[in-house]
Amino acid sequence: MEVTKEKVIRILKDHPQFQRDRHGSLYDRGSADSYYRRNPSPHWYPLGTGNGERITDLTVEEIEEYYAGYEYNEKFGDKKDWG
Repeated sequence: MEVTKEKVIRILKDHPQFQRDRHGSLYDRGSADSYYRRNPSPHWYPLGTGNGERITDLTVEEIEEYYAGYEYNEKFGDKKDWG
């Protein structure tokens, strides 16, 4: 059985850190870091943002997912106006 990128993505989407609409997911944290003008720092929260352990020991795929959120917000998103 051949393992394709599409199959891997389908499998990963079942894990909470890859659920883009989930508060605390990798994508969510990446986009939030961009929104608040923070430097990128790949991480996620299994129990939601700020709840429980902050996970920073990530796989390559997890880091890429975080950066997907960060880069999307950099290109299309909003930025926090601190003034």
